[in-house]
Amino acid sequence: MRFEKKKTENEIPEAAVAMKVSVVSIIINLALSLLKLLAGIIARSGAMISDAVHSASDVLSTFVVIAGVKLANKKPDEEHPYGHERMECVAAVVLAVVLAGTGIGIGISGVKKIISSGSEELAVPGVLALVAAAVSIVVKEVMYQYTKRAAKKIDSGALMADAWHHRSDALSSIGSLVGVLGARLGIPVLDPLASVIICVFIEKAAVDIFRDAIDKMVDKSCPEETVESMKEVIGGTEGVVAIDEIKTRLFGSKVYAEVEVQVDSDKTVVEAHDIAERVHETIEKNFPNVKHCMVHVNPAKAVKAPSTGNLPTEAVTTENLSMEAATTEAPSTEAASTENPSTAAPSTEAKP
Repeated sequence: MRFEKKKTENEIPEAAVAMKVSVVSIIINLALSLLKLLAGIIARSGAMISDAVHSASDVLSTFVVIAGVKLANKKPDEEHPYGHERMECVAAVVLAVVLAGTGIGIGISGVKKIISSGSEELAVPGVLALVAAAVSIVVKEVMYQYTKRAAKKIDSGALMADAWHHRSDALSSIGSLVGVLGARLGIPVLDPLASVIICVFIEKAAVDIFRDAIDKMVDKSCPEETVESMKEVIGGTEGVVAIDEIKTRLFGSKVYAEVEVQVDSDKTVVEAHDIAERVHETIEKNFPNVKHCMVHVNPAKAVKAPSTGNLPTEAVTTENLSMEAATTEAPSTEAASTENPSTAAPSTEAKP
């Protein structure tokens, strides 16, 4: 017996939340990019100009998030009966590639300046670069927390990737701050060195985003703690004797679950169906990101342990319902002898 249900009622609110956060991100990033660029040019800070480019790339990444979320929330159709959630993973992969390319460009620029530092004098950044870096750190960290909270609320991988763009920008601004401060203290080479450090942070974020997106595209299972939580919830459901198997897979920002449970073999079809429905509703209530849940019911029969031992009672599963039915219908010799004592064999037992 299988019981399954798809959830689509939360898709529109999720898209609305993602769109709201994306619009705020675009406005903040444009303003911050302009501030950093002007500060970098006026204060003669290469690290600050690199930081401005990084913030500008965040604007592009946010547009990718918008496109990915819109496509991912399209309703299932004949060609895509399971929906389009994986389009969000595609958006995350694009974000990772763009972020990696930006980081490599910044790193190459910094290395070139370090190599040429012996033959030409490096400019010492002005105070304005310090102010811009400090403002950027605060603003980007606030944006990271804001976007991350929204991403967790709707379980959006693309939006979480955008949040890490904000965090990597905040980290790069810290590198810029250190570089500018070091340059003003008489070590100007620290400014391009900060650009190289920024490159490392950006590449790390790009790799993490890419790996997460790929995991969700190749049906990776949920984290072990999530599976264990599901087992606890299912095991506590009324009517469930035991759990034979539970399989999960990530599908974009959603989760597909397949569960096999044992129920009393004496239950009717309707009663077994009700148990399956309770399992499904329990999973759906406790794990809102489960989009598609399939529950398969196996018959179970409790067998008492020998009276001379202390072994626990075990649940014996009959894999084939037809075999169970055949066993139930076939009368044993012992039962026959009880009904007609005069014809009973002295010590005849039923053989399986």
